[in-house]
Amino acid sequence: MRIGVITFPGSLDDVDAARAVRLAGGDPVSLWHGEHDLKDVDAVVLPGGFSYGDYLRAGAIAARSPLMQDVVAAAKGGLPVLGICNGFQVLCEAGLLPGALTRNSHLHFRNRDQLLRVERADTAWTGDYADGQEILVPVKNGEGRYVGSEADLDRLEGEGRVVFRYVGGNPNGSSRDIAGVTSENGRVVGLMPHPEHAVEDLTGPSTDGLGFFTSILKAVVAA
Repeated sequence: MRIGVITFPGSLDDVDAARAVRLAGGDPVSLWHGEHDLKDVDAVVLPGGFSYGDYLRAGAIAARSPLMQDVVAAAKGGLPVLGICNGFQVLCEAGLLPGALTRNSHLHFRNRDQLLRVERADTAWTGDYADGQEILVPVKNGEGRYVGSEADLDRLEGEGRVVFRYVGGNPNGSSRDIAGVTSENGRVVGLMPHPEHAVEDLTGPSTDGLGFFTSILKAVVAA
């Protein structure tokens, strides 16, 4: 399975995401933001970092890069896409996911290991988890507060599109403890925490994040 990992100017975790894909048994494919070439990949990962230095708004410029035009079109056609941290911000700015990510409510950068509860185990990226399962992965962000109008949040809840919630404390003030959401078809997922940093015992804090990458390989085969 060919899983593309996009690099934007300012991406920090693209190499980590590629390693996670490889550990899961997939073939990571490097994708450059400035090209119109998805290289016939089976899925795409938008990694964490500070694309374009977070100028204007985090993810706002990256969402308008040439390759993102192709990602948006392909995602609307069913291509699975995962956005991690800055990648989540890009997906929201590109209109592939609802809501917005703003400055943490306490106005501090937060870096810690974080428990998440899996709310939906039937998306393309969460099939190897169970509903209600708690996983431990790092979180590291300064603009990770997920927000939306009460009506929009009610609709997301009603449609079952909240994929992860923070457990044991909310690190950034996100509305309703939301850590990640999905598209209507469950093929596009975004979250602020970093599963690609929880794939090996050596670097820890767990291997709980590996399930994202094994899940997508199975989802591609089953599609």
